[in-house]
Amino acid sequence: MGSPTHDKNTQVSFLKQRLNMFLDVLDAIDPEDTDLDDIDNLIKMIDELESKCKEFNHREAPESV
Repeated sequence: MGSPTHDKNTQVSFLKQRLNMFLDVLDAIDPEDTDLDDIDNLIKMIDELESKCKEFNHREAPESV
């Protein structure tokens, strides 16, 4: 992975990309064919997104000039 980002705009962009990826996966799932592994993967994606949000909230961003 890359180095940690402290820029709020970059963090928000990252989170938006991850959320859009989750929504794409969710849209692609056929409810009739969904199994427990699919649901587990969705939950894992949400957990990772939540973890990244918490990580960004706890980082101290340098002051903007």
